[in-house]
Amino acid sequence: MNIGICGIGGRMGAAILNIAVERGHKLAGAFDAAGSKYSGMNATGIVNNSLADCIVTVSDEAALLKTDGVIDFSSPAATLLLLKQAAASKTPLVIGTTGFNADEINAIRDASATIPVLFSPNMSLGVNLLFKLTELASSALTTDYDVEIFESHHRFKKDAPSGTAKRLLEVVKENMKGLSSARTVNGREGITGERTSSEIGMHAMRGGNIIGEHTVFYVGMDERIELTHRAAGREAFARGAVAAMEFLAGKGPGLYSMYDVLGI
Repeated sequence: MNIGICGIGGRMGAAILNIAVERGHKLAGAFDAAGSKYSGMNATGIVNNSLADCIVTVSDEAALLKTDGVIDFSSPAATLLLLKQAAASKTPLVIGTTGFNADEINAIRDASATIPVLFSPNMSLGVNLLFKLTELASSALTTDYDVEIFESHHRFKKDAPSGTAKRLLEVVKENMKGLSSARTVNGREGITGERTSSEIGMHAMRGGNIIGEHTVFYVGMDERIELTHRAAGREAFARGAVAAMEFLAGKGPGLYSMYDVLGI
């Protein structure tokens, strides 16, 4: 495929480019923010491979037309601009950016009526299996089990809790009877009183170069169940993102997820 990458100057952008050319795809659009240190540079300076022979520019409709689809790991503001350009150029999008508010998520849904969009807070195939396992566990258990969600990431991550942790929270609330309107407690401090059965704890840690770790705890009076995913490298997310782009080939407009890629 002729793929585009938006946010190519970031850590994930470089990882995605490396996996994409490894799988034989050609970089047809290399996009980064105006003023980026990579602007005007050939992407072969990021990954030394002839399939990466593309000059880094800002995204526009004409540039998108040269691609079969774009993988986006940028920022919410950049993604919203890219959405408008992609809708106009009928370009499929894989969106891995996180930190969107409710209105911005609705804008992504609206765009999917025009173009195929695969949107996931986490592109790792393993994390998406974690979503499914969380769905199954939450459906099977009751509020006799207290639910707490813990996530940890590198010190450079800008949003908290992570998009993945927020999605895990949604999965619990959607599937565990009695928790659909549960209060989210973001960390605890001071005299908080006893924990209730109608709350879900959310905890975020930031430090060092942790790629990403997520655990959903189901804590009963006499036992504890832990569902955990730990990423050892960004390549796990990059492989999933490239697999998502490959999945969108030939697809019609719609909002897709990594469940579709996994076939579950």
